[in-house]
Amino acid sequence: MNAGDFTHRFPEVRFEPAVLYTDDGDVLTSAGTGAAVDLCLHLLRRDHGAAVANEVARRMVVPPHREGGQAQHAPLLVQPENSDDLAPVLQWARDHLDQPLTVSQFARTAKLSERTLARRFHDKLGTTPLRWLLQQRVRLAQELLETSDEPVERIARRTGFSTAANLRLHFGRVTGMTPQTYRHVFRARARRAAGPPP
Repeated sequence: MNAGDFTHRFPEVRFEPAVLYTDDGDVLTSAGTGAAVDLCLHLLRRDHGAAVANEVARRMVVPPHREGGQAQHAPLLVQPENSDDLAPVLQWARDHLDQPLTVSQFARTAKLSERTLARRFHDKLGTTPLRWLLQQRVRLAQELLETSDEPVERIARRTGFSTAANLRLHFGRVTGMTPQTYRHVFRARARRAAGPPP
């Protein structure tokens, strides 16, 4: 709302109007109260992993992560994903991440036309069904990499990517790192957090 005034008053500050929060390493900022929750979940995910951040989000009844250029996702601040009419189909999809899923299956499960489903996804979640599905699969892969010693090939099957190559491709696009690197980084953080052995 005040973006124009802010950039006029502080022309040397780099202002990002299309995101809910920014992370520049030592300086993290959020766009408002709801976005502060997103930023806190981001910090939890960064420091303690996706499993911890996802559990906190579930307890708070908020989406664990709003993706990408987040200005388009503002409706989620007042309509969390599990409070609307998409909740049953979202849960159904989460329960079947290991299987090939299509938009037509989503639509049949939701008892909606594909077009209506796409519109509801956009209105409620600010994304498409397939993008949402990709994020859920990557999020599950993060949890499995953090909490298990399962090989990447098995994690790929459990998350619906079918092959390790597909998992690496999509995981890298979303997180910016390979599954093995993610596992290594998370475990190193966990060891540091636990401190030296007694």
